[in-house]
Amino acid sequence: MHVLITGAAGMLGRKLTKRLVNVGTLRGGSIDRIDLVDVVETAAEDGICSANVADICEPGVATELLRPMPDVIFHLAGVVSGEAEADFDKGMAVNVDGTRALFDALRLAEGMPRVVLTSSIAVFGAPFPDPIPDDFHLTPLTSYGMEKMVAEALLADYTRRGFFDGIGIRLPTISVRPGLPNAAASGFFSGIIREPLAGTPTMLPVSREVRHSHASPRAAVGYMLHAAELDSEALGARRNLTMPGVSVTVGEQIEALTRIAGAEAAALIVESPDPTIADIVSGWPERFDTRRALDLGFTPDESYDAIIRAYLEDDVASG
Repeated sequence: MHVLITGAAGMLGRKLTKRLVNVGTLRGGSIDRIDLVDVVETAAEDGICSANVADICEPGVATELLRPMPDVIFHLAGVVSGEAEADFDKGMAVNVDGTRALFDALRLAEGMPRVVLTSSIAVFGAPFPDPIPDDFHLTPLTSYGMEKMVAEALLADYTRRGFFDGIGIRLPTISVRPGLPNAAASGFFSGIIREPLAGTPTMLPVSREVRHSHASPRAAVGYMLHAAELDSEALGARRNLTMPGVSVTVGEQIEALTRIAGAEAAALIVESPDPTIADIVSGWPERFDTRRALDLGFTPDESYDAIIRAYLEDDVASG
């Protein structure tokens, strides 16, 4: 079994690679090769991993990465929300042009790999119902959301045409993210947990009443692996679906932090309103009806307390 991961140097790419190495099998076969691709150097987890510094936006690069054709491709490469909003050209180049370059290389090559695309709940824009059904129309209110919507449409049509076997999974906001903050507008959702747990003050740029849907990195990797395994007939023609998440307010996140780490940790959160972040977040969805994903066997986190505990077990204890 040959696996290709784009965006492999990112947090989810690294965790996915580690899980694949530990599990050792995918789609009924033993994994004997994992190609890791990113624009920066990626650490190889095991002897079966091969790290490649490459930019799929550049002509011919995607074609070379498909020699030989992988059995499963995880397309994680992307520019995150805040950065895509700040730099339109970069967001379009990576999130749209890079995705099309990969998909077109697949279209012109021999083989029928399973392609798992990580999309985002940012494809939905207000006004929307509460909860949002899986088939609600896509009306993104950010450039990032628009770019993910385009990627979803490409995946659906290229799959319909028989160029590859694709599935797009719309991830909730991932928290708690380990490491340093990134440029995502949603970064504070992790920051208000991660930094206090490390004894560091952190800023809260939005109201405590803001509600959002979350998934742990552990759950997100589980979603990717399950998407790779799903039977094509069970998916049918609708190839993009919303993943389950834990819907909580910022205040409820802080309450969970207090239960696990105490009031001293929660006291390190400093309210510092940021109108730009607040405006972006105000257009994001809060709750989803994810019965389709649940019926297909995707397994969410049990609670936000469980999300914090997953972070402590997977990243703090192991770090």
